[in-house]
Amino acid sequence: MKIQLIRHATLIVSVNNKRILVDPVLSEAGSMVPIENVPNQNYNPLVALPIDIDNITNCDAIIVTHTHRDHFDEAAAKLLSKNIPVFCQPEDEIKLQSYGFIDVHPINTTFIWNDIVFNRTNGKHGHDELAIKMAPVSGFVMTQCGEPTVYIAGDTVWCKEVEDTIDKFKPDIVVCNCGGAQFDHGEPITMTTQDINELCLRYSNLKVVAVHMEAWNHCRLSRKDLINYININNINTNVLIPQNGQELSFVF
Repeated sequence: MKIQLIRHATLIVSVNNKRILVDPVLSEAGSMVPIENVPNQNYNPLVALPIDIDNITNCDAIIVTHTHRDHFDEAAAKLLSKNIPVFCQPEDEIKLQSYGFIDVHPINTTFIWNDIVFNRTNGKHGHDELAIKMAPVSGFVMTQCGEPTVYIAGDTVWCKEVEDTIDKFKPDIVVCNCGGAQFDHGEPITMTTQDINELCLRYSNLKVVAVHMEAWNHCRLSRKDLINYININNINTNVLIPQNGQELSFVF
């Protein structure tokens, strides 16, 4: 099992000799307008892709956790082969088909592809009324015999839905969208340092891969700040914070 962070929430998960591209956002740096109602008004993405785009699009399947523009963009819709299997939440099926993808699989609960089991999970993209407004979002647990189980949590804060997913599927790895993304109003809509701490305290043997930082204008938590926090709170053996383009290998 290998997990390569491309940028923000875009990943390549390599399992069972298959490359699965997660939440593809392939636009050039600075080509998309900033999210409004946040202090940083720089254009998105804030950084360039770290590897050649052909190495990203050369994949066997795609997971789209949800279709907010920082998780699936027009460049991805244009550049990716329309024959690639796309796994998504049911609410996004029609939108993805409208881009021309012909092999879209909306997952209500479970789907099996090439001996890899995909279980769709729930989350909360924020708190209270804002979470309702930002919905729906999904995560996906991927299992394959002989490989570590990985939980792509998606855009969610620490909540009962995440806890229930971990209790049910007992993943070895959870990929958390951090960054403490936040508007000028309301609480954060992605995981913060406190969320990561709660997760590590509750599940001391879980490996946490922290992504979704320093690439979009509404994310306020930096890698440096998260590194300082995990060191101070002695959870640095649990949390991995990859750089853009970095590949992590897992054997359990």
